[in-house]
This record gives sequence, C-alpha cells and structure tokens, in this order.
Amino acid sequence: MQITWNQQLVKKENKAIVLNLIMQNSPISRADAAQMSGLNKGTVSSLVSELLEEQLIYESGPGESSGGRRPVLLLFNQKAGYSIGIDLGVNYIFGVLTDLQGEIVVEKSVVNNHPEYSNTLEQVNKVINALIKAAPPSPYGVVGIGIGAPGVVNKEGVILLAPNLGWKNVSLKKDIESTFNIPVIVENEANAGAYGEKRYGVGKEFDNLIYVSVGIGIGSGIILNGELYKGINGYSGEVGHMSIDVNGPRCRCGNFGCWELYASEKALLNKAKEIGLDLKENHTLSDIIDLARNENPAALALLKEIGKKLGQGMINIIHTFNPQQIIIGNKLAAVQTWIAPYVQEVIDEYTLPYHQMDIQVNFSDLSLPASALGVAAFTTENFLKSQLQVQ
Repeated sequence: MQITWNQQLVKKENKAIVLNLIMQNSPISRADAAQMSGLNKGTVSSLVSELLEEQLIYESGPGESSGGRRPVLLLFNQKAGYSIGIDLGVNYIFGVLTDLQGEIVVEKSVVNNHPEYSNTLEQVNKVINALIKAAPPSPYGVVGIGIGAPGVVNKEGVILLAPNLGWKNVSLKKDIESTFNIPVIVENEANAGAYGEKRYGVGKEFDNLIYVSVGIGIGSGIILNGELYKGINGYSGEVGHMSIDVNGPRCRCGNFGCWELYASEKALLNKAKEIGLDLKENHTLSDIIDLARNENPAALALLKEIGKKLGQGMINIIHTFNPQQIIIGNKLAAVQTWIAPYVQEVIDEYTLPYHQMDIQVNFSDLSLPASALGVAAFTTENFLKSQLQVQ
C-alpha cells in the first residue's frame, strides 16, 4: 500500500518526538518512551529501529526491572557527528567544534586586526579547516558550519551591512559552502549569543530574555516565549543603532548618537585615550581592567560612566519588551565587577515601577562562548531535521 503524504508527515513528526525524548531523557527504555510520547509500543519500536540503523541512538545494557524482564536502554549518540560554530568578531575569530549535544571538543581562536573581507575570509577558512581536521571519526563527520557575524544578515546568509567591519552585501555563506561543501548557516552574532545563553548559559530558566552583546559594537538577540525572534526579514535586535542623542556624533551606520557610540568596548577605549588614561601600547580592554584592579581613580570613573550609559539603553529595551531577564554578554562582561552597580542604578532610577517587577539583569559567564555555541546548535538542529525524513 502506498504511503500518503499525510502519513509520511505524521511519521516524520513521531520520529522527531521519539528522538527528542531520547535526547532529553537518556537513558530511557522503549516502554518509557512510548508512555511519555503517547505513541503505541509498536510505533515506537519501529521508529527506534530506524534511529538505531541511522546511528543517531544506541543501546546500552539493561536497566532496572519493574517486575519483568530488565529493559534495554536507549541513549542519544551525541558523537554521531560534529558541528562547527564561529564567532566572527571585529578583531578576532573564535571557533568551536561541538558534538551533537553541544559539548565542546576543540576550540580555536585567532586575532584578526585586518577586517577586510578577503583577509577575514581567509582567516575564517583556516579556523574551520583546523576544526575539521580535529574532529574525531564519526558516522556523519562535520554536519554543518555556523557563523555568527556582527551585522545585518538576511535569510540567504548575505551580510547586508556590518558597519564595524566595513562590509556591505557580502555572500559569506556562499563563499564558505563553496570551499568546504558543508551546509553553512550565517546568523547575526547577537542572535546566536541569545540562543547560546538560552540553551547552555544563564538564560536556561527564562523564556523571555534579551541578550545584549557589548563588544566593539552593540547588538541584541531576543528570545520570546522560548523562541528566537528575528523580525519579519530577520533584522531585529539592532539596538546598538538606536539613537540616544540625536545631536550626537555620526555613527559608522550613518545615524547620529547611536547607543554603541557611548556604551560599547570601542566607546570605552576611545574615551580612555581621550582622557589620557595610562594604557599600554596596544590599548586593550585588559589594560583598563588592570588599572581598575589597582583602583586607578580615572579608570574607575570611566567604567562608572560606561556602566551608566549602558543602563540608559537598557531602559528602552525594558520598556519595549518587559522581559524576565537581560543578559549582558561579549567583551564588556569582563568588567561586570565595576559596571554592574551603575547599570542597575540607572535601571532602578529611570525604569517605570511596573517594568522593574520580575526582571533580572545578569552577565554572561566568560567561560561560555555563547555565540559560537549558538550557531553550532543551529547547524546541529538543521542536521537532525534533515535526518528525520521517512525512509
């Protein structure tokens, strides 16, 4: 009998349900999977057989008996393949190789002080190549490459505008795919960071959160009702280019008085030079942190100012989205100790009272590469969806 399209769709959905149950509840028996899914035992057994054949799951030794024969347990094969996630910064490239559960296997980072597209593409290719070579043997190999980029990215993976890189209309997805012949996802870096925090970081317990990525520029990723919100064309979250002073200086985006001109890592470093702060030759954020640790008054005053400017932009975000949580991530998470009190002070003073209820402001854990993990998770999910086709 020929299987109809509807039957195929139902089978695909059931297979996804069973795989997700095994992923989230390993080790689990067939009987428990049937009970938890609401599917009959025959259907679950058939789908489990397919997943075993595809090496997406495997069987382990018998579990505890509940009165009869001890059940064979099922586990997700998180080492069936690997994903690559790249955090493409303005002056760095950071990459991770993860298994299908998001566990980091290898990290690779390089400094990139020449952000011209041809040079950056060459450096990204080198990082990807190193991660591919580092991947352990597996049934599916490297299943995808995700890249988080600091700019406006359309659904085709074209970077329409990345002001801090000086890029316009760059076909990064196409260029990477043509080199490696592996599926590529290019996503806005802050969206990737939001997803990484929701999956693996301080956002796990929250379904409505805003991740604010504060590096050379400022962007945000928005999670609403547990889902990444990207806007009608995928361009949401460009909060760094909301104007907080219409009479302010011109931004590289063409607007005036953008938030990132006052509260980003670049703004911090520019202000440090302007006031003659005693920085080392390279003028890095680490230099300012060293001074702050030694209680340098000028450095502490500067961090206080940046913290307050950061808080000013947060007010608009809180009034607009009324989120459960705001996460401050990327480079400025490193100065949490000195700026957190002033961010909170401004929020407390200027946010409407009702909007201050049930909101939490957190900073990213610096040991968690949220953006790289987020884009790696996107590629893993795409791979798994592609494997859930009816045979």
